[in-house]
Amino acid sequence: MLKDNFNDLLSFMVVARERSFTRAAAQLGVSQSALSHAMRHLEARLGMRLLTRTTRSVAPTEAGEQLFTRLSPHLLEIEQELAALRDMRDTPAGNIRITAGEHAMSAILWPVLKPFMATYPDIHVEVTVDNGLTDIVDGRFDAGVRLGEQIAKDMIAVRIAPDMRMAVVGSPDYFSRYGVPETPEQLQHHRCINMRLPTRGGLYAWEFEKDGRELRVRVEGQLTLNNLPQRIDAAVAGLGLAYVPDDTVEAALAEGQLVRVLEAWCPPFDGYHLYYPGRRQHTAAFTLLLEALRAG
Repeated sequence: MLKDNFNDLLSFMVVARERSFTRAAAQLGVSQSALSHAMRHLEARLGMRLLTRTTRSVAPTEAGEQLFTRLSPHLLEIEQELAALRDMRDTPAGNIRITAGEHAMSAILWPVLKPFMATYPDIHVEVTVDNGLTDIVDGRFDAGVRLGEQIAKDMIAVRIAPDMRMAVVGSPDYFSRYGVPETPEQLQHHRCINMRLPTRGGLYAWEFEKDGRELRVRVEGQLTLNNLPQRIDAAVAGLGLAYVPDDTVEAALAEGQLVRVLEAWCPPFDGYHLYYPGRRQHTAAFTLLLEALRAG
């Protein structure tokens, strides 16, 4: 009975967290029918409904939500103890889940991960690339990589990259046709390549600063693209002006494919940090990756 309860409770926790039998079954390595059968048996033993099911979704009932909230800290403790046991192995091993933005992944995280994975073959790393402000606790990530200004105050943040700058760029052909903006305000009269914020759904306002004066300019244009390489490619093609990290266009600037403008309005700012909850006990695998990123 104890074994059945524990297995079914663990399955319930995954279903309640994922709000999906499909995703939960994939994580647990069982069929959806077996998982649904286990949930019905658990509810029958407890004498109450824990999940509300429809044809499209599943969600905890009030009793289910209460059970999920109470069990979560205990399951986290069990996971941490198991991770601590794994750390006693001679060879570092374990699983690490990280969320990072597109530019952070390509510029900072991936160059470190490639040699790190080769050095530690028993450490498994999962990276989710997401430009939104992901809740790493709710998403069960071990850590995230974001700019310092985007990190919540209750997180521990470790700097893993130098200061960075943004750049407004366009092709020589674009500037020959439409002229060169002299101030950020003049961008409102130009064709700009927008980016939609995944967290709030709105278009990103380009940010500028000069001599203590800060400006946020909402631009317009024919294109809205969330993918960074495509925004750069669109600028090279003369489809508009792009606002991108300057390290991503160094080659295009050197080759004359792009021209930079408003440079005086784009000062350096704090670069990327690895951040994580302070209360969480970290594994040896996580500590090794953190050290590798800091050495970067």
